[in-house]
Amino acid sequence: MKKSMIEKLGEECGVFGIYAPEKKDSISTISYLGLLALQHRGQESAGICVNDSGNLKNHKAMGLVSNVFNEEILNKLQGEMAIGHVRYSTSGSSMLTNAQPLLINCNKGYLSLAHNGNLINAAELRQNLESHGSIFHSTLDTEVIAHLVARSFEDNLIDALTQTLHQLKGGYSIVAMTRDNLVAARDPFGLRPLVLGRMETGYVIASETCAFDIIGAEFIREIEPGELIVIDRDGIKSHHYSSNKPYRFCVFEFIYFARPDSNIGGQNVHLARREMGRQMAREIKVEADIVVPVPDSGKSAAMGFAEESGIPYTKGILRNRYVGRTFIQPTQEIRDLKVRIKLSPIKEVIKGKRVILVDDSIVRGTTSRQIINRVREAGAKEVHIAISSPPVINPCYYGIDISNCQELIARQMDLEGICEHIGADSLNYLSIKGLLKSIKAVDYGFCTACFSGEYPVGSELVNKGVK
Repeated sequence: MKKSMIEKLGEECGVFGIYAPEKKDSISTISYLGLLALQHRGQESAGICVNDSGNLKNHKAMGLVSNVFNEEILNKLQGEMAIGHVRYSTSGSSMLTNAQPLLINCNKGYLSLAHNGNLINAAELRQNLESHGSIFHSTLDTEVIAHLVARSFEDNLIDALTQTLHQLKGGYSIVAMTRDNLVAARDPFGLRPLVLGRMETGYVIASETCAFDIIGAEFIREIEPGELIVIDRDGIKSHHYSSNKPYRFCVFEFIYFARPDSNIGGQNVHLARREMGRQMAREIKVEADIVVPVPDSGKSAAMGFAEESGIPYTKGILRNRYVGRTFIQPTQEIRDLKVRIKLSPIKEVIKGKRVILVDDSIVRGTTSRQIINRVREAGAKEVHIAISSPPVINPCYYGIDISNCQELIARQMDLEGICEHIGADSLNYLSIKGLLKSIKAVDYGFCTACFSGEYPVGSELVNKGVK
């Protein structure tokens, strides 16, 4: 993927795992449904690896979950446990060798591995591994983890993985599978999400609780920061491989990445976004006739803004769900045309109105400018922009697809400059204080580095310009 074409922030991927020996005939179908629920976290590739009495079988391909798997393929993937993955590339390019789960056979046995996040010391670890003879087949951080496990002096795979986790710096959630165990681990700061659930006859692990809803699983709890759990025929074993660190969950999960029906820290994501909209209305005063969400990411915040401000909420822009992503076309002209097809203002709603457009974020400003132009073409009298997050001014090194400051318009321009560039009558962002006040997650601390520049882990590498 060409980074210069990115407009919306991208999450790296979603992971899923299941241990359910009594569901052998349907384990792959359950995994398939879990990945469908996590499809918003990655649309480039998908894969499932199953464990059939110690025999690990893997199927992965480029494309959406529904395109990668069919009934014939799923019927061949039977077993007592499985892990799955959907990918959006932040580290590594978009190609089949970078699809997950990875499946390796080393002197400790078979290991299947899937990973969500980004290791800021991956390049250093990889260089050291290659200098000692390791051969890589992908550009994935996940393969770095696999090589570290294979080269560990520990004989047992679980012990080797635990030893490996001590060497990783960054944000990550991992699901893994051996011949006997389903394994899950989360980074010491809890930057990336991972949750544990229970089915009638087994356990499930996923990036978000929405994956539990579709398969009828019950949420148990979140995997804790620095925790590694092992699930087998004896149940669940848990231990913390890392000492306590301050919780630094990625706040953009609440702003944009997580599905609205997911729950994080006891807080429903939709309700948190609606409260962000309410808080925006308290912080800014704009005279307008209607509040219009930029679909779909601005809906919840727009509802809250309208409720708090008393300005009517209305669906003024229609999204064509059958248009692919705009950044994959070869010329800017064609990409611009696809944006026009993808988002269509409803003239009869907008004409003659003072419009407040609500969205979750602005990255480069290109799409915002195009949407504003379309709204003006539809006859809007004024177009005001309200963003339900603070300005994104810093790169993320933990799994969000913003690693280049040159892509960030808020890094290059002040508020007035951005407003002029996108063609709005006014532009307002939610404050960091207001954002955090809007989220009611219990016992949570948040990573706000993309807004504040305060990096919770690996600041010495970040300051050296790693990535």
